Amino acid sequence: MTESSEWLIYRGAGEPHDGIERLPSPPPWRDFTSRDAAGSGDGSEDRRLGAHRHLAELHRPGAEELEMINAALYLRRPLLVTGSPGAGKSTLAHSVAYELGLGNVLRWSIVSRSALQDGLYHYDAIARLQDVQIAAQGGFGAAGGSPGAVEGIGSYLRLGPLGTALLPSDTPRVLLIDELDKSDIDLPNDLLNVLEEGEFAIPELERVADRLPDGEAEVLTADGVKARIRDGRVRCRAFPFVVLTSNGERDFPAPLMRRCIHLELGRPDHNRLATFVRAHLGDEAARAGDDLITRFLERSRSELLAADQLLNAIYLTDAAAPPSRDRLADLLVQRLDRPR
Repeated sequence: MTESSEWLIYRGAGEPHDGIERLPSPPPWRDFTSRDAAGSGDGSEDRRLGAHRHLAELHRPGAEELEMINAALYLRRPLLVTGSPGAGKSTLAHSVAYELGLGNVLRWSIVSRSALQDGLYHYDAIARLQDVQIAAQGGFGAAGGSPGAVEGIGSYLRLGPLGTALLPSDTPRVLLIDELDKSDIDLPNDLLNVLEEGEFAIPELERVADRLPDGEAEVLTADGVKARIRDGRVRCRAFPFVVLTSNGERDFPAPLMRRCIHLELGRPDHNRLATFVRAHLGDEAARAGDDLITRFLERSRSELLAADQLLNAIYLTDAAAPPSRDRLADLLVQRLDRPR
């Protein structure tokens, strides 16, 4: 193998080999082995905030950013964060949760098909009907111990991220509603009432509440744990810290903007990018990649780039040490607004 191909794991030669054994550890933000086997953690802190965050001033927001975050905390209002891809919008939610000890961040990633119901809860009526039918034919009993038992209805319900965030608790949960601008036209308006009132109803439970023990049903949450719902309604006590992110691809209706605290994240400077790299890869990688940070900033003045592209370039050129370092870095940091 020539010197120029020493870093290659897959060689495209069509001959089996054991090169996979030379594959180094994954980048910290793509390392899923940190998930707690017991289920008490999801490893998102290291992936989002950086495995080396103790070496860096992880998130030193400016005065305006600090003020808007704290305004949202004080006023119990959602925080709408806009900015270019990779500006640190979603990381902000994880930073607040980590510093204030508010547990794992609940995340609702928005796509064009997302509806309010997806964030609140899911009821599997088909599975329940099938279980009732099987039980009636002499198979296993339906959830709750008897065929069609009302008490077992909670087994077919699971709260979504928004529904879980609104469960009553003494301290707020952190909810990240990511890339709201990718939703259809109705979702921003549909969110208004739930975010304003801090509660929602589950009709499937409301209808049978008088037949449930103490009017309560046990359902699964987005965290994978059980919670008890009384009278078919979920009402928060501490309003969650809700972070809505947007890449600025669309305008939102005035009623939503009125109910949110709006924070615009500007383009990061050299110091902030270096801190970002240091938190994820350590001091040595940040120093070695300083020239790549400088080039990234120069290009970002006229091109749409994302900070995670910079991380990829610095990690790979450091870990693999390819002979064509600059060319590989340019291939990894391609403008996101280039014509297709």
